[in-house]
Amino acid sequence: MADSLPTTARLLLVDDEENILRSLQRILRKEPYELETATSGEAALSMMEEQKFDLVISDARMPGMDGPTLLAKIKKKWPFCIRILLTGYADVTATIKAINEGQIYRYISKPWDDEELKLIVRQALAFQLSERRRLALEKLTRKQNKELKALNASLENKVLARTEELKETADMLDAAYTELKQSYVTTTEVFSSLIAKRLPVHKQPNPLVIAMVKAFAEYHNLDEDLSRDLSMAAALYNLGKLGWPDELFFASSDLLNRDQRLEYLKYPIQGEQLLMALEPLKETARIIRHHQEKWNGYGVPERLQGKNIPYGSRILRLAVDFIELQYGLILERKVSRDNALKLIKRYKDRLYDPEIADQFLEVCMEVAPDVEHDDPEILVLDTLRVKPGMVLAKNLYAASGMLLLNEGKELTAPLIDKLTSFEKGEPDGYRYTLYVHRPDDEETENES
Repeated sequence: MADSLPTTARLLLVDDEENILRSLQRILRKEPYELETATSGEAALSMMEEQKFDLVISDARMPGMDGPTLLAKIKKKWPFCIRILLTGYADVTATIKAINEGQIYRYISKPWDDEELKLIVRQALAFQLSERRRLALEKLTRKQNKELKALNASLENKVLARTEELKETADMLDAAYTELKQSYVTTTEVFSSLIAKRLPVHKQPNPLVIAMVKAFAEYHNLDEDLSRDLSMAAALYNLGKLGWPDELFFASSDLLNRDQRLEYLKYPIQGEQLLMALEPLKETARIIRHHQEKWNGYGVPERLQGKNIPYGSRILRLAVDFIELQYGLILERKVSRDNALKLIKRYKDRLYDPEIADQFLEVCMEVAPDVEHDDPEILVLDTLRVKPGMVLAKNLYAASGMLLLNEGKELTAPLIDKLTSFEKGEPDGYRYTLYVHRPDDEETENES
């Protein structure tokens, strides 16, 4: 089965500007990909008829056939080809069209960051490989089911042996499906780091909002599906702000004028609209749509009241307000952590579900996920002291706020070398801080 999967990815780069194509080729030439280029949507479709491509990167604006139209045609005829759109911040209409009609995997804003672009391509191909593995395993499972039905009932030993093989295959399928679901979470966190690029480093709330909802879900034993949907909603709740002008990003919400306020209130709906074409993110989109509703019924967009507000949205509202108060994104001044907790307590029967607010305050006091880790089972190390085999206990972000590695990732020697290389390119001598689980062998040595 593994032999049927591709070992080298083939990429098609589409842009009517030769300098853009050369720039993309320069960025990707050291990656293990085969690169082909096309200068128009028509030429790209012609090449797709003759050759097989794993991934297409297309500019949004081109003479004749534009990028969204090209990607929609590719989606219809070659659905397993990953589609990525190059677009400017102003091309919101083209981006929404590409998401709805071409069901693109991701869009990349111009001008792009080279390392981010390479990371997005790697992530997309890893997602594609996971999906192909899952489909291959499903095909193998169907085949083995047919073979099992054909076995003679009297051949008990053979049936037992084949049943064991089927169980192993099913376990592999479950593992692949789990990996696929996790890839959605990781992908949304990568996307979150790209959204944060429009904000200065000291005003990027998503990583801490993600940490808050994950801690709440774990502390109160929320079910796996809700926990996953909440994590993705925390990563993407700002998605609807992508089309904002800079002055709206940098202003506190209580200082906005009337027109700015009207634009601000639309972002939950716009975030939902950008996600609605992705079926696995349906519940995530619903949580985002309603996370600015208020317990007393005076929120947006539908003025839902009390428990009519989705449960996940009530949790996300608490996490967002708690972090954004401290970042100065809600009030004119930054609010201290203690005062943010007091404000939540004060408004818990107006803005927030009182019961969930009490549970949230308990998490903040007992676990403090927004405070530096003091768990003795977690080591805080730099890149020079981490060792292969260590497992990350927290997401690792670059100085820009971009997600580099997700929680639970096992470090390898090549991965550590890559982090060291990235670190050398960080501004102002910025050093990575890695939170890792204490290795078992170190515990044993300390005990002895």
